[in-house]
Amino acid sequence: MDDNLPPGGVPPPLPPPPLIRAPLPRRAEKTGRGWKILAICLLVVLGIVFVTNIRFGLHSLVAPGRAIQQGEQPLDEVILENNLSDDKIAIVEVEGIIASSPLGRGGRSMVELVQDQLKTASRDPKVRAIILRVNSPGGEVLASDEIYNVIADFQKTTKKPVIASMGSLAASGGYYVSAPCRWIVANEMTITGSIGVIMHGYNYRGLMNKIGVRPEVFKSGKFKDMLSGDREGEIPEEEREMVQELIDETYAKFTNIVATGRDLANKQNKGSGRALAPDWSEFADGRILSGKQALKLGFVDELGDFRAAVMRAEELAQVRKANLIRYQERFGLENFFRIFGKNETPSPSVKIDLGLDFPKLQLGRLYFIAPTTLP
Repeated sequence: MDDNLPPGGVPPPLPPPPLIRAPLPRRAEKTGRGWKILAICLLVVLGIVFVTNIRFGLHSLVAPGRAIQQGEQPLDEVILENNLSDDKIAIVEVEGIIASSPLGRGGRSMVELVQDQLKTASRDPKVRAIILRVNSPGGEVLASDEIYNVIADFQKTTKKPVIASMGSLAASGGYYVSAPCRWIVANEMTITGSIGVIMHGYNYRGLMNKIGVRPEVFKSGKFKDMLSGDREGEIPEEEREMVQELIDETYAKFTNIVATGRDLANKQNKGSGRALAPDWSEFADGRILSGKQALKLGFVDELGDFRAAVMRAEELAQVRKANLIRYQERFGLENFFRIFGKNETPSPSVKIDLGLDFPKLQLGRLYFIAPTTLP
């Protein structure tokens, strides 16, 4: 028997379990913590942009001619290589598809950017030469021709040489913009050439017939729907001849640009560069060439990399160890808020294996573009 039991042997009753009260639901506090974090982040970004603008503004005051005001979008000078020299060589890039559309949201087009960079360089007496760094399969005929004219006019008015430095790809329109340059440097593995014109389109009338869709067309003349993709039947021979005549006319200008540019450069270089081979026109049939083949035919003056182009620019400009600079668009408050605005220009969405942004070829528009980059 348990000695701890009370007299009578009956254990005392157990105490009742304690009452557990459920905690009352707490009222949600409207702290607005998310909005506070967002506001702090926004203030930090605005502060960085403000400090950056102040810094660029002070640089512009210290170095006269460092920025150009084009409307409300100035260009700022950035030093890529400081050789402690008073002389400068400006690097101007032609990267990707050559087009007349803006490069970013509300920014300049490639044509406008090249034009403004060369305008800046022409106003700075310390800029002694330009290196046109080309890595492009070409693009729109009009945009390529405008850049060509800008480069040719710059050399004619300033007497400052422009040296083309071809990257992995400088074909068709990429070569067109290089043609007026005083000297052309290409790597032996550079893809260049592709001298020709192309107009691209589709005929999808067969597909429309299969799904039961028939267009109703009203036109003022029999050629008003030229190159339309919903017409039935083959292209009339008369229309085909008209389109081909337009292609041939543009191609003739391309070959004239090549002949004129290379001949002028050869005269200015006094024979130290490469002249066009007697049979060069036989290779201007749209085929692509390596840098080594292009040198043999006289399409380029020298094989080498970007450093070889720098050394050649210093030689032609008669300077030693010049500073390498480039011009960039200033990122200001208007650019920051424009990011959140509507972009009227559709962004390129098709990628090709060369790593370049490629827009769809538009119907009825002529292109200087390498055939290997077509979708």
